[in-house]
Amino acid sequence: MGSQEHGQVQRWQDRWWAVGLLVLVVWVGIRLAFDGWSGWPGILVGGLVYAGFMTWFVMRRRRRDARAVGTDAARVPELERRIARNGELPEDPAEQAAMIRLIRRREEKLRRNRWWAFPLLALIFFGTPVFWFAAGNVGAGLWGLAFGAAFLGWMVWFNRRFVRRMAAMRRRIEGVGTGGARIEGGGVVGGGGRLVGGAEGLAPGAR
Repeated sequence: MGSQEHGQVQRWQDRWWAVGLLVLVVWVGIRLAFDGWSGWPGILVGGLVYAGFMTWFVMRRRRRDARAVGTDAARVPELERRIARNGELPEDPAEQAAMIRLIRRREEKLRRNRWWAFPLLALIFFGTPVFWFAAGNVGAGLWGLAFGAAFLGWMVWFNRRFVRRMAAMRRRIEGVGTGGARIEGGGVVGGGGRLVGGAEGLAPGAR
């Protein structure tokens, strides 16, 4: 089910070049703030490499999510936005089923990764300033500690809010449905007992 089929145009910020540009600007801005303008050629080259890698990673994740939940890759960011905002439910029962599967996929990944993801981020953000302190760059070390604390605090807050909103959106879809539909086995079962957009319609290996 492509974005055009739902009468929606993909937002420009969801396109691959916008993702890459955002990563490049953030990377270059942070590096320039810490290292100054003297090393801008190397910073720009490193930013291009990092932006290319992150763009490939994000697009790859979207394609995998799309195959797993039974939608188009262009629709994944919009579904994620609706989940994060606890916003409007999709009108299409098949897309409601795709959203349920996306929520369950995110919940499973959070359960699986929570034991190592945050400790690793803490090690990176609080460990890197140690090297700056050791090199005598106290200013950069203090900025690194402040940025790491702020970023990790935001990550914890966002993660908890997203978990609550995923649960709320799942309850709304499973409790409301569309046209007397209900969620069963990862799909929407309509009033006539027909499975709409369920697991049987997914690509091999997407279950």
